[in-house]
Amino acid sequence: MTVAQPWVEKYRPRNVDEVAHQEEVVSTLKRSLETANLPHLLFYGPPGTGKTSTALAIARQLYGPELMKTRVMELNASDERGINVVRKKVKSFAAAAVGAPAAGYPCPPYKLLILDEADSMTQDAQNALRRTMEQYSKVTRFCFICNYVSRIIEPLASRCAKFRFRPLHQGVMRDRIEFICARESVSLDPEAFQLLASISGGDLRKAVTTLQSAVRLSGGSVDRQSILDVSGEIPQAAITRLLAACRSGVFDNVQQQVTDLIAEGYPAQQVLLQLQAEVLAAPDAPDAPDAVPARPRALVCEALAQCDKALQDGADEFLQLLHVGAQVQRALAAA
Repeated sequence: MTVAQPWVEKYRPRNVDEVAHQEEVVSTLKRSLETANLPHLLFYGPPGTGKTSTALAIARQLYGPELMKTRVMELNASDERGINVVRKKVKSFAAAAVGAPAAGYPCPPYKLLILDEADSMTQDAQNALRRTMEQYSKVTRFCFICNYVSRIIEPLASRCAKFRFRPLHQGVMRDRIEFICARESVSLDPEAFQLLASISGGDLRKAVTTLQSAVRLSGGSVDRQSILDVSGEIPQAAITRLLAACRSGVFDNVQQQVTDLIAEGYPAQQVLLQLQAEVLAAPDAPDAPDAVPARPRALVCEALAQCDKALQDGADEFLQLLHVGAQVQRALAAA
C-alpha cells in the first residue's frame, strides 16, 4: 500500500473529462479546449468540488506537463493578496512573451495565470487587475478561483466566463471513494462511508484526506470508529448530553458538559455546527418529545451565529460555549 503521496494529489484529475459531477462545466470547457481559445475564467463554489483541479487539468491539456512550468503561473491569493503582488508578480508574468510551443499539444499563443482563493484579494488589488487583464489579454488568460463570487468586484467578474461548481452528492462521492479503495486495497465499512459522506458535506478533498488518515490509523480495514477518530467529529452522544443539559434548566449541568467538551479538546466551532444540526433535526410540534418550537429554534440559531462570529474574532472558546449554552437554555425554557 502506497501512502508516501497524499491521495488528493495522487488521484487528482489529469484532464477535464475526469472531473466528477460538474457536467455543465466540463462540456463547456471541452468545447473551448477544442478551439484552444479560452476566455478569462471564474470558477466559484464550495471547497473540495474540483475548481483548482479543473484549472490545472485545463493547463495540462493545453500545454503538456513540461511546458506548464513556463506557461502557467499559480498564485494563492490568500497568501499573496496585496496590490504589490499585482504590480510585480502578476504584471511581470502577464507581460512576458510567449515561448515556443510543445509538440503534441494545442499550445495556444497565450499563457495561463491561475489565481486561487481570489476572494481573499484586497479591493485595491482587484481593481489593479482590471487594467492588467485588458492590456495583456492577447498573451495571458486569467483564471480566478474562489468560494464566494460575491467578493469578486463586478468589473472583474464581468470580464470572465463564470462556472459554478456544485457540492458532490453521495453517489458521486461513493464512486470516487470506491475507486480509490480498490486501487489502494482498502476495505471500507458501509457505515464508515455514511459517516465519511456526512462529515465531508460534499467536499471530496476532505473525504479523501480523512480516508487516507483513517487507513494510516487502522490499516487496510476502515470502520466507523476509525473515521470518527481522525475526523475531529464530536460523538453524537456528547452533543445530545449538552442539549439535554440545556433542557434541564440547571446551569451547572450546562457548565459541566461544556467543561467536558473543552477538556476532550473538541473545537468549539465543531460543537456549534453539530449543536445546530441537532436543534434543526428536532421536531417542532409542541406535543412531540424533545420538541424545539419555531421561535426558540430561531433564537438558538441566532445565538450560535453570534458565538461563531465571536470565535472568528478570537474570543475564548470556553466562555463562548458557556454563553451559547446559557442562551440555548433560556430559549428552550421560554418554549
